[in-house]
Amino acid sequence: MNTKQQRQAIIETAHRRYATKKYDPSKHISPADWRTILEVGRLSPSSFGYEPWQFVLIDSDKVKQDIKPFSWGAVNSINGADKLLLILARTDVAYDSDYVARLVRDIKGHLYSKLSPVSQSFKHFQENDLHLASPRARFDWAAKQCYIAMANMMTAAAELGIDSCPIEGFNYRKMNQYLKEHHLVDTKHWHAAVMVSFGYRDQPITPKVRQPLADIYRKI
Repeated sequence: MNTKQQRQAIIETAHRRYATKKYDPSKHISPADWRTILEVGRLSPSSFGYEPWQFVLIDSDKVKQDIKPFSWGAVNSINGADKLLLILARTDVAYDSDYVARLVRDIKGHLYSKLSPVSQSFKHFQENDLHLASPRARFDWAAKQCYIAMANMMTAAAELGIDSCPIEGFNYRKMNQYLKEHHLVDTKHWHAAVMVSFGYRDQPITPKVRQPLADIYRKI
């Protein structure tokens, strides 16, 4: 495949990616394809490389039915998608948090110190550049990272001929309360950021209608 063909293939994938409203429940994603999608999520970029996410596959039919009353945007996915993924965002990512210290030491293999140049740079970034002065602000920042991973997974799925749908249509307070009450998630450290479903569509793709590039792109 030459460069021109590669460009065309990328655009075709973007056109194929469609927020699927109706899935075929008889079709299933192969284990190899699912591992590939998850691996793309795992390899996604995050601010300072701190990976403030967890990917939780909702595989239990009971859990799916339990959350359906407050997850209106997920109903079609619950009824047909092969995979329903809840993405959690870390609530307490900070330069001096236990989470960051463990990540730096155990995953990145570096010495950790609150006073290191990297730690102090992250502190300045959060406190002075982004003004992340509250747990809610830090969660919102972490949730943005989750959307990067979700988008990458959806694109990877489209490359594999697998359909997907991003889902914000649920009551976040009720979702977090359910996860806490049923001991499914440590909600002291993790809250729901977004859901996304994967499977095979049982509907035609509606051609994309978007603003022209001239309306959304400019140079300064």
